[in-house]
Amino acid sequence: MKVVMLGSGNVATALGRRIVAAGHVVSQVAGRNGQTVMRLADEWHSAHTTEWNTIDRTADLYIVALTDSAIQGLGRRLSLPGKLVLHTAGALPAGTLGEVTDRAGVLYPLQSFRAGIDPPAGFPLLIDAVRPGDVPLIREFAETLTRQVVHADDHARLKLHVAAVLVNNFTNHLYTLASDFCRQEKIDFSLLMPLIRETARRIETSPPQEVQTGPALRGDTVSLQKHLEIVAGYPDIDEIYRLFTILIEAYYRSGQFSPVRGRRPPLE
Repeated sequence: MKVVMLGSGNVATALGRRIVAAGHVVSQVAGRNGQTVMRLADEWHSAHTTEWNTIDRTADLYIVALTDSAIQGLGRRLSLPGKLVLHTAGALPAGTLGEVTDRAGVLYPLQSFRAGIDPPAGFPLLIDAVRPGDVPLIREFAETLTRQVVHADDHARLKLHVAAVLVNNFTNHLYTLASDFCRQEKIDFSLLMPLIRETARRIETSPPQEVQTGPALRGDTVSLQKHLEIVAGYPDIDEIYRLFTILIEAYYRSGQFSPVRGRRPPLE
């Protein structure tokens, strides 16, 4: 299949490499950053452009791997009537590119990409299209890129996007806080890596609620109080520690999940 890639960031780079490896042709790379556009074009033996009015109009498929705001505004700059044009955003409807084409759709990778790291072979690709007849074509293409292709409508993708923020973005911020804490307290963050890997490994085979551990689950108020004394000088960690303690206690002891804001747990 002949593909034009609109974008040159992490998602465009990861998808483009997978597209080329699958035997498709990336005929052109388009984007605002001339340096990265040229680098990817050299890697994929493609043409390149930084001007929307010089987009190749002969491709079979156009993938728009831009920011959400750029995707939403693309119709003011580009028109590709009759062409299959897919955006890669999880939180935008399939019809977002309706001003660009009457064959708009979605090719959303449920994965965090970094330009220098190859994505895992089985990452999920969520697909959808304004025209139901385009879904089989998108699926056929997507299945050349990964083993896991799922047809998900706008609402399902948005809910999965929320869940992805919880398990990826929020979790990574916890790692960031822990890393900062370790550095300031002069302890080795790398000693936590086996624990991080083991926690991730467990939820591959068991529901996460069944493998929860820790002092909040056990009702170990002695350990909880000692921990709060240690993090007293770290307001963000202190707040998160208290809130997560409340939530874990509520989830496992009362059987009800009721987020409580602005309240201190009975630990002091």
